[in-house]
Amino acid sequence: MRRTDHDVEVTRPMRAILVVAAVLVFLAGLQLYVFPLRTADWFAWTVEPPMTAVFLGGAYWSSAVLEVAGARSPGWGRARLTVWTVLIFTTLTLVVTLVHLDRFHLGDEHPTSAQLVTWGWLAIYAVVPVAMVIAAGLQAAARRTATQLPTRVRRPLPTGLRLLLAVLAVVLLAAGAALLLAPDPASAMWPWPFTPLTARAGGAWLVGLGWAAGHAGLIDDAGWVRPLGLTGVTFVVLQAVALVRYGDALDWPSAQAACFLVVLAAIGLASIWILALARRGAVGAEATAGPRTT
Repeated sequence: MRRTDHDVEVTRPMRAILVVAAVLVFLAGLQLYVFPLRTADWFAWTVEPPMTAVFLGGAYWSSAVLEVAGARSPGWGRARLTVWTVLIFTTLTLVVTLVHLDRFHLGDEHPTSAQLVTWGWLAIYAVVPVAMVIAAGLQAAARRTATQLPTRVRRPLPTGLRLLLAVLAVVLLAAGAALLLAPDPASAMWPWPFTPLTARAGGAWLVGLGWAAGHAGLIDDAGWVRPLGLTGVTFVVLQAVALVRYGDALDWPSAQAACFLVVLAAIGLASIWILALARRGAVGAEATAGPRTT
């Protein structure tokens, strides 16, 4: 039996906050990924070694792809994967920021450029989670009044893909939680040196990615999880380039480095699989619709 879904349009406030968030994370990624050696002057805190900066920068740019995909989604069914992932990550990052506020560039001993970026950082992470919650509330309230989209047939994910997403969710959530809660001992499992602040910052990203993978498996629809595919491919490509640039920071050869590469490969496989399914569905829909007449 074919399962069908009813969906509603994404509200304007939700689209707006996703676009604004995408611009902000793109700028953060630009500072980290393009100028990893200048974080003392152009970022909210000094990030060392450069491999950590490009790792975080790649995560920020991947998040920009996720948020743009969510903002462009035709309906809430696809956009919700983006919204809850962003809300979880921004909330965790706000907590990490407050815990390590002494490490941020707030004092007069830091360059003015770094101080301005830091105050902008604090404002963003204080406002964005609240704005996301408000926008989500407006989206929920609008479900009865928003424009109903045409009924669509749900396309469940293959069992193998759901299993892969479940494994990724467990691994990423466990690693992220360990880095957040016990950064010093957990950093020993990372393939290059982490400070407590960068460990927790990385942990927030891993929890966000793990949540997205688990949520995609629960959504179980090839069309609705497409934003995760786009994000995952972007993340893997950027991390591969980061390894080419600063891969000498990793402990080669080691179990930690091998695990890092395996997880990257698994994220890439799941993401390409998702995009292939979405593409197949789009081609199938065009074939079903038939040629357009004039």
